Amino acid sequence: MHAHTLFRTSGDTSAGEQAARAPSESQKRNRSRRAVFLTWLRKTHLYVGLWGAALGLLFGITGILLNHRAIMKIPVEKTVQKTAQLPLPEGAFRTPEEMSAWLQKELRFTAVSPPQVKTQPAKTIVWADRDVLQPERWSVNLTRPEGGVNAEYFVGNRFVKLDHIDATLIGTLIRLHMSVGVSAFWVLLSDTIAGSLILLSITGLLLWTQLHTVRTIAVLTSVGALLGGLWFLWSI
Repeated sequence: MHAHTLFRTSGDTSAGEQAARAPSESQKRNRSRRAVFLTWLRKTHLYVGLWGAALGLLFGITGILLNHRAIMKIPVEKTVQKTAQLPLPEGAFRTPEEMSAWLQKELRFTAVSPPQVKTQPAKTIVWADRDVLQPERWSVNLTRPEGGVNAEYFVGNRFVKLDHIDATLIGTLIRLHMSVGVSAFWVLLSDTIAGSLILLSITGLLLWTQLHTVRTIAVLTSVGALLGGLWFLWSI
């Protein structure tokens, strides 16, 4: 009797330990949710990286050129600038916007981004120890990724000074990187690439942590320290 009772007690204890060690239903559900979320993160990371691959390569190469433009000796000029004077038609322009429209028609130059028009009122300047009245000054900037035209005109002159800029292949790529003379569509497209890089960074960090508590705390601490350091450098 005693042996039989001991045997049953031992068997019940073993079964209880196995039941305690077995994962509960809530733990299984949590693991399942984490696995689904990590799978979604991998797919997001993959397709976002595929979207940004081509333009990311363009921005990466031109970024290197911009970072080292004073050190790297590139044999190809980024821009070729030519200066000329263009006679004005009969009758003065009333506004710089009228002159901008005339220049685009005369030069057959269609600006992608809206022309930048600036005016500087007449003022007195000192020239060779004399006070000279400088007339009102108009400046018009017409831009495209592959080049641009800068026009300068002093009200009353019969000519307008033109600086024509032709961008080389490298210059065009750099202007695209800096969004110079581009349309609103290109600006929005560049924003999607920047957003993709941010999303890739976030998903990459989450995939590295595998949503484990210790790794997640380490990542959050590192990112917080980095942001704090950047804020400190910015505030100096």
